[in-house]
Amino acid sequence: MFWFALSHLFSSVVDLITLRQSPDVQKDIQILLLRQQVRVLQRKVRQPKRFSRLEKMLLAVLVAKLRRVASDFPAQVQPILIFSPDTVLCWHRELVRRKWTFRRKAFPGRPKITPELETLVLQLARENSRWGYDRIEGELLKLGYSIDRSTIRNLLKRHRLLPAPKRQPKSTWRTFLRHYQHSMLAGDFFTVETLWLKTVYVFFVIELGTRRVHIAGCTEHPNSHWITQQARQLCWTFADSGSTFHYFLHDRDAKFTRTFDQVFAAQNINVIHTPIRAPNANAYAERWVRSVRQECLDHLIIVNERHLNAVLEEYVDYYNTRRPHQGISQKSPEGSFEPVNTGAVYRRELLGGLINDYGCEAA
Repeated sequence: MFWFALSHLFSSVVDLITLRQSPDVQKDIQILLLRQQVRVLQRKVRQPKRFSRLEKMLLAVLVAKLRRVASDFPAQVQPILIFSPDTVLCWHRELVRRKWTFRRKAFPGRPKITPELETLVLQLARENSRWGYDRIEGELLKLGYSIDRSTIRNLLKRHRLLPAPKRQPKSTWRTFLRHYQHSMLAGDFFTVETLWLKTVYVFFVIELGTRRVHIAGCTEHPNSHWITQQARQLCWTFADSGSTFHYFLHDRDAKFTRTFDQVFAAQNINVIHTPIRAPNANAYAERWVRSVRQECLDHLIIVNERHLNAVLEEYVDYYNTRRPHQGISQKSPEGSFEPVNTGAVYRRELLGGLINDYGCEAA
């Protein structure tokens, strides 16, 4: 196709040069001859539906030249039989449009934000579901980043994050209780069968905020007098340590008597009863029962109440001071150990090797 167009262009140039060098009479005869040939071809050959771009250009240039030198344009273009004058004019306008068409210099526009800033914007939006575009813009300005609210809007839209009113999730009990967990206690009983098939009741209390566990006592006969005395001792322990709690959560077990609740009420601690047959309502306490059984009691045979007290005392001390907890970012309830990786690693056996505790020696 390229070589055909090139040869056609070369032939046209040769024809123009020859035409300029020919006498006027010869030109007139050639024109009449070409007109007659075109009429004959028009009767025998179909009119071409498409013309190449080169053919359009040559025809449009010739017609434009004819238009400038002729006084009667319609009469002069009469020899053009295979296409109308309007078509040639359309081709000419296309040539003019191409002449004045040029690539505009693209403006750089607003510079793109860095990936680090984009990550920070998404973090603020996800962690603060009630923040709108203006609030996020102000927080970023406080951190030293200047970014327009429209950029924040487009960024959140690109990552399919809804605006503030729609982005806010529904409130859940987990989120609701998280605001009050540092002022809440939860208590419960669990039982242990001894070597002599006697049932020992263990009463414990767990702090929801820190996951610290307190073993109130063990007994084979948890009557009203015993449970009330344990409540008094717990209140004295909290008062000595300076801990302040406002809520105490327990189930509707008959062992939690009215006098038990009155002891906490006297210390301005509101007692909350869970629904009937709803252990999930006291999930923190239930989870600790599972831990103490799986890690300790299920692998031992408890001889008596005294033996149980000694086992629980050692386990609870490890639980509160050395055991990592997923619920509090792998820290211990009392946070007494500091992560270090200097010195040799040592192992400390607890409960006769049932539990291994690891640490690093001081360098």
